[in-house]
Amino acid sequence: MQLSIIIVNYNVRHFLEQCLTSVYKAIPNISAEVFVVDNDSSDDSLDMVRTNFPDVQIIHNKVNVGFSKANNQAIAISKGKYVLLLNPDTVVEEDAFEKCIEFSDAHPDLGGLGVKMIDGNGIFLPESKRGLPTPAVSFYKIFGLSKIFPKSKTFAKYHLGYLPENETNEIEVLSGAYMWMRKETLEKVGYLDETFFMYGEDIDLSYRITLAGYKNYYLPKVRIIHYKGESTKKGNINYVFIFYNAMIIFSKKHFAKKAKAFSFFINIAIYLRAFLAILFRFIGKVKLILTDILLITIALSFFNYIKPYLGFPNQIELSNDYGVLNVAAVFSAFIAGIAICGGYSKKISLNRTILGVLLGAIILFGINFTFPKTTSFSIKYLASIIGIIIISIPTNRLILDFYQKIKLRKESTKTTIIAGGIGFIDKIKNSFKKDKSDVNFLTLKENNLINDNDPKNYTGKLYQLPDLISIYNINEVIFSSKEITYKNIINEMDLGKNNYVDYKISLNSNLIIGGKTTGKI
Repeated sequence: MQLSIIIVNYNVRHFLEQCLTSVYKAIPNISAEVFVVDNDSSDDSLDMVRTNFPDVQIIHNKVNVGFSKANNQAIAISKGKYVLLLNPDTVVEEDAFEKCIEFSDAHPDLGGLGVKMIDGNGIFLPESKRGLPTPAVSFYKIFGLSKIFPKSKTFAKYHLGYLPENETNEIEVLSGAYMWMRKETLEKVGYLDETFFMYGEDIDLSYRITLAGYKNYYLPKVRIIHYKGESTKKGNINYVFIFYNAMIIFSKKHFAKKAKAFSFFINIAIYLRAFLAILFRFIGKVKLILTDILLITIALSFFNYIKPYLGFPNQIELSNDYGVLNVAAVFSAFIAGIAICGGYSKKISLNRTILGVLLGAIILFGINFTFPKTTSFSIKYLASIIGIIIISIPTNRLILDFYQKIKLRKESTKTTIIAGGIGFIDKIKNSFKKDKSDVNFLTLKENNLINDNDPKNYTGKLYQLPDLISIYNINEVIFSSKEITYKNIINEMDLGKNNYVDYKISLNSNLIIGGKTTGKI
């Protein structure tokens, strides 16, 4: 047996089906066994596997035992010369395993192997190649030095940013999404450490492989798609806590002398990230209020500066109590008025804002008359302040509303490229018509062969995809996996990488899967 492929699944039925589909297209020429270890999924993942992939060996856990333990269950009974730990949210090329076997056989010192990974937008994932997260390396990453100096051999060791993404090299840490290893190496160094429930176990095992005298390699001529779910998004607070705590466990295990200091800095980083996430979330909710406060501040400062030249009595004196109260009255009156009228709702409303500003003016007049005459605003000055605020705040809302409508218009007008045969293209178009979606279509032939009827049926050929994405500001690309190989799909995604393009692949006759959405056709 050449290869044992192990996939741990937890409630990702459609990704798992796509992954297994690509795996079985990649093993016809090699002797391989496939394991799916299910951690008590509540969807119909196992029914799908039993129906569509009857040769898969299933291990069904009645509880979620975690990533490490689930993989270890299959490793223990695997028979392959090589073992591949593969995430279910991946797609592999048809010749991926053959290339890995060829490279591994040619490098007897190989303990583990990683490959080039791209996400659902075709963007290179830096975790494809990583260095050992020593306390110093982790410090540089946590506090942003690796981003400031992405090519530095000192500061960018975590993702080995100084190594070219398309060059084969020795690395220290493999990614758990595609972790290729010799079975005899695992028997010597041990399996995954089950202390790590999620994250960190790949780092620990990679380190133990190198400590045993083996080498880990990065092989970019093998490429996979690795979709990344919500739980692994770097801005997610839950991710920050789980991932950084895994780094603490790793440090205590392998760098005991420096673990206390490392844990201290890690905890600082965790709470700093959590604070910043909460702060940005709060700012997002109160940004309209903050904008209005800024406009009112500008208005008051402007009039306080020019009023001596206009003959207004200088009545704002912040050094006395009534001066502070006068200023506070202006802010509180308008903010309260707009809030009462619903001017701070998520959707910008010009009408509610105008009503709120008018109500604020009335409130301000009422408050102003409660102050002693010698310390209150004059009617002339009060009217001037109210006048500029009545103009400035609604004008600001008008500008914001204009840009919001432009953004929504851009988002609602989609341009989609469909790559496949005529039947597939017609099916996708009809699906969008049923959903009444406003979409512009471009069509690509499933190959680069030339035919006299091509101009009638297609916008272009497959090789033209990157150029068409750039020229037509494409939002989405849908590939037919029945007519285009995964290798060609991954190649086009790699060439046409774009943060604003969602690449989707047809899984079967009625489903397409992408990094952002999964839908029926």
